[in-house]
Amino acid sequence: MQNYDDKQEKTLVLVKPDGVQRGLIGEAIRRYEQSGLKLVAIKMAIPSKDKALTHYSVDPEWAFKTGTKSIEAWKAKGLTPPTEDPIELAEGVRQQLVTFLSSGPVVAMVWQGMNAIGVIRKITGGTEPLTSVPGTIRGDYTIDSYRAADTDHRAVRNIIHASGSVEEANKEIAIWFTPEEVLNYRLVSEAIIYDTNLDGILD
Repeated sequence: MQNYDDKQEKTLVLVKPDGVQRGLIGEAIRRYEQSGLKLVAIKMAIPSKDKALTHYSVDPEWAFKTGTKSIEAWKAKGLTPPTEDPIELAEGVRQQLVTFLSSGPVVAMVWQGMNAIGVIRKITGGTEPLTSVPGTIRGDYTIDSYRAADTDHRAVRNIIHASGSVEEANKEIAIWFTPEEVLNYRLVSEAIIYDTNLDGILD
């Protein structure tokens, strides 16, 4: 298999407490698996608040981007944001996310394959369920919105967390799994997906 290492990108997926409670674990796994990605680690856990805080670490870039997006979302709805400081607003979002993630069982998974991060995010859909397109997990299985979440002062219930970059994935996988828990094995289907000439298909 040529360029095998290039085809083994890893990403973290969490089925959040709302996804677990609504029985959507199997549906998420089915969709990711049928895309051609390989499941290499999985566990169920009830995260402590400390674990959730570590997951949503205080990265200044994340805080600025998250806060800026929140301010823009408030203004797009014709509303006045509670603050114009993106860092301050992001901390409020972070605390809501921590409360949500630690509210019940989650299923943590590592998926592996070519373009795993982008493929998972495409299948999962946009962060806001209301604007996620039909056919995505968030677009098909939840009706929540930023406005509803802001009104209730809570995190948006969007079923899945998926890493957004290679750097984020590497950091998040290390939070949820030890290296020994991430398995290295081959699937027969990888020959169909990755081999250049489909060698060995015909006798």
